This record gives sequence, structure tokens and C-alpha cells, in this order.
Amino acid sequence: MHRPALPPLPPTPAGSPHSTPRDSKVFAPGSVCLVGAGPGDPDLLTLRAVQRLGEADVLLYDHLLDPQILRLAPPQASRICVGKRASRHTLPQADINQLLIDFARNGQRVVRLKGGDPLLFGRGGEEMLALAAAGIPCEVVPGISAALGAAAALGLPLTHRDHAQGCSLVTGHRRQGESALDWTQHSTPEQTLVVYMGLGEAAHIASQLLAHGRDPATPVAIVERACSTAQRCVCGQLATLAQLIADQQIASPALLIIGSVVTLHQQLQALRQQAVIS
Repeated sequence: MHRPALPPLPPTPAGSPHSTPRDSKVFAPGSVCLVGAGPGDPDLLTLRAVQRLGEADVLLYDHLLDPQILRLAPPQASRICVGKRASRHTLPQADINQLLIDFARNGQRVVRLKGGDPLLFGRGGEEMLALAAAGIPCEVVPGISAALGAAAALGLPLTHRDHAQGCSLVTGHRRQGESALDWTQHSTPEQTLVVYMGLGEAAHIASQLLAHGRDPATPVAIVERACSTAQRCVCGQLATLAQLIADQQIASPALLIIGSVVTLHQQLQALRQQAVIS
């Protein structure tokens, strides 16, 4: 799909409250930009993300990104899949860090393209620290995280004053040997819980929430490949979460959304269906 060139971003006046010590509009050779690709739909990329992709000499990208997004980089740019998926990494994180450093030291403009947002379960913090330690300039371009993209696509508000006064984003994939998540923090019914990378731990997650006071009938939504043409949403109850995933053969990447806000999605679907029938 052809995308028109974007107009240049207007300069920030010197001394304004939003100015920075360096010109943040310039992608300098020998620097790295961590770019959030959003949840899947190329139309949800930010203007800055498209700009940086168009300037890249080297693109290190995650699995499952839409090919249309990869095509936004120049044809001559090197494209390297570094394969970040839960529990299945093409390269160890340390090797990815070193690639970023090596390409930048070679004077190239390096884009590290990540699904969702670089700083939310995207290892962006680790890469920023490694680059800073190596003296490599690094910019971060935020992206729409999967939870926000899924909420918008499904009409499923993550907070609602009649249902949830807060929302927690957690990962179900933890480093080996790390202590277990304190599920007592997520047991209140007035809070929506969104679990990234939680399919393999769904049975444990459900049992821990139930053990810490969540109602077995708490609504859950499992969103597979949010904001893509293959998006699928399956709803059920917390007590049967793991069985639902198995019965529906849900595959990664998928989000678990747990809380009474899920009923609002179901109400919206029913109202839309009623409008179509009438």
C-alpha cells in the first residue's frame, strides 16, 4: 500500500517548555531509535514512527509485525528479525543490545522496531541502559500498547466509573527464578487486570486470583492478535479461563482482560446486533 510522504514536523522554538538539549527532530547517523509499532494495524503508527522508519539504515524488528510496516523503511535498509516472542527468542537480549551498539558505531541510523510500546514489556529499558553505557544516543518513539489497541477495537473500556476505578497491566511471563507476582494487589473487583503473555500461565493466574478473593464468575476476555485482520475475542469466566483457552485453541500473541468491564463489551455487541436486526 502506497503511503504519501509526511510533511516535516514544525520546529520547536528555542527556549520553549518542550524544547530539548538536542534537536529531537534529527535522526543522526550513529544513533538508535526504539520505535513502538503499536498493536498491529499500520494505521495506528505515530507520525514520528513513520518518519524514523523512513530514515533508517538498519531495522531490527520483532516477530509478527505487519509486512506493510516493514516496507516503510527504505528499500536499501538492512532488515534483521531478532524474534522477540514470549519464551522463544531468536537472539538473546544481550546479543540484540550488541547489534544495536555495533551498527550505531558503524555510523548507521538504527531503528529497533517493537510491537506495542518499547517501554511496556518490550525490553526497551534494558536496551536504553546498554546504549547509554556504550555512549550511543538513543531516542524512544512511543507506540500504542496492545491493551489500549484492543480496548478501542473491541469497544471494551479498561476503566468505567460503574465498574473499574483502576487498571493494572502485568506480564504473565517472568524471568526464571523471579519471585511470584503479589496477586493480593490484583484481587479487588473494582480493578481491571490486563495480562500480557499470559496464555501459558492462565491456569496459574486464575487459581491465584481465585485464591486471593476474586469471584469465580468474574468476566474475562481473551483477545488474540489485537488490531490485526486476524483479531479474535473470546469471553468467559475466570473459573474456566484455562479450559476456554484450550477449547478455543487460542494462540499467542493474546491478552487476558479480567474484570467486570468485559460485560460492557458484551452489552455493546448485543446493542449493535439489535440495531442491525431492526
